[in-house]
Amino acid sequence: MGLFGGDGSDDPSARRESMVADLRERGRVTDEAVQSAMATVPRHAFVPEQHRDRSYADRTLSIGEGQTISAPHMVGIMAELLSLSPGQRVLEVGTGCGYHAAVTAELVGADGVYSVEYHDSLAEQARERLGELGYGGISIRVGDGHDGWPEHAPYDRAYLTCAPATLPDRVLDQLRPGGRIVAPVGRGQQELVVATKRDDGSLDRRTNGGVRFVPMVGGEE
Repeated sequence: MGLFGGDGSDDPSARRESMVADLRERGRVTDEAVQSAMATVPRHAFVPEQHRDRSYADRTLSIGEGQTISAPHMVGIMAELLSLSPGQRVLEVGTGCGYHAAVTAELVGADGVYSVEYHDSLAEQARERLGELGYGGISIRVGDGHDGWPEHAPYDRAYLTCAPATLPDRVLDQLRPGGRIVAPVGRGQQELVVATKRDDGSLDRRTNGGVRFVPMVGGEE
């Protein structure tokens, strides 16, 4: 087995291309811009060394603090559901290792990504890693994701990489009218929720199937 996967290849670029081709062939990620972003971001650089041989497998991996890096197909699906485009301002709740933020930065521009991480250690590691990889324009702060990041609101898009019991009200407040949020929601059984904010502040909400994410921490839950 090669360092980056089961085909014997030690070339991370080839492994990324293979990963994206697999996602495309399985119909998991169909948008060409999202495919290009995922083929660009070096996922192995965000994976702890002990899991690096599985960097380009379509699976979640532990990153410490009880958190995970999402499976590639889920990162792609969420990016497609958000309908990301250059120049948008995006709030991410749950920086984790920084991989998902990097993919988002490829689609909207690093200066448009604002990410909140609950754990100091993960935020520090992600900030350093993203800077080394050329994504230093991404803004990261340590805090409770339920509070969002009001100083940079309103946001065109928002997404959560952890599952709250319900969509956080303060995050929704920071979404502009016409903006969209994608988030896993639920305790125990979770659903991927896609919601667009109407002009009156209400939500046009739908679900996109069952998912499994780590629970969101903090808040009053």
